[in-house]
Amino acid sequence: MNKGDRMKVANWEEYKILATGNGEKLERWGDVILLRPDPQVIWKNDKDLSQFNGINARYSRSSSGGGAWTILKKFPSEWPVAWGELKFIVKPMGFKHTGLFPEQAVNWKRMMELISSQKREIKVLNLFAYTGGASVACAKAGAKVTHVDASKGMVERAKENASLNGICDIRYIVDDCKKFLEREIRRKNRYDAIIMDPPSYGRGPSGEMWKIEDSLFDFVKLCKEVLSDNPLFILINSYTTGLQPGVLTNILSLIFGKSGVEADEIGLPTEEGIILPCGASGWKIFK
Repeated sequence: MNKGDRMKVANWEEYKILATGNGEKLERWGDVILLRPDPQVIWKNDKDLSQFNGINARYSRSSSGGGAWTILKKFPSEWPVAWGELKFIVKPMGFKHTGLFPEQAVNWKRMMELISSQKREIKVLNLFAYTGGASVACAKAGAKVTHVDASKGMVERAKENASLNGICDIRYIVDDCKKFLEREIRRKNRYDAIIMDPPSYGRGPSGEMWKIEDSLFDFVKLCKEVLSDNPLFILINSYTTGLQPGVLTNILSLIFGKSGVEADEIGLPTEEGIILPCGASGWKIFK
């Protein structure tokens, strides 16, 4: 078994995948049960998951593109869920999202352990930072965090998550991540740890185009220029179907050297006794 063949599994008390099949996953977020599509669920289920008792909402795709939530049972428009000492706001949004990727808990745990093991302040740069799960985890472990995302709405959600955890000193930037990096290089600002959750496709606030297959390698090379002289780690997350852990291993190895590089699939256990794959993570640990 090579490094890219392992599966790292995140476990929660307040989040559970109850069942999967026919392109969907049935999940419980605290007391709320949602049914939504998942591209990894290509297997069949003899049961119609939509008939499960107690579903609050279901997200259905439209034949013309996009989709919408159908409310089946009243529930709050948003509510908190906890993972260990951390709390996050869940809110069903467009494109089937809820504002949280629970499989990332396996990475939050490792970040917090690495940061808290240091006897110095760790400066963390979180790129494509979304609603700030990693930002909250790192700040809670004692890091000084800069959170960058091109979406003003997602940055506002990240601020809400930080406030829920009593965190008030994260630096928030609404900007295209590449342009921000280029400015930080000119300013000679440096970071001890870099996290990135790049999208498959995207546009910056000024229409900048991002396509992960074309952009990721050069972007990671750019990140090397903002690393401190005593770096701790780099983490790349990928949700792009078909982008193997070995690809992340190769990118990190070619740019930073093979030592301390590893990449794995990450996933979530289901009540059926299987693990749902949820993308890949590549790490470079410097010490």
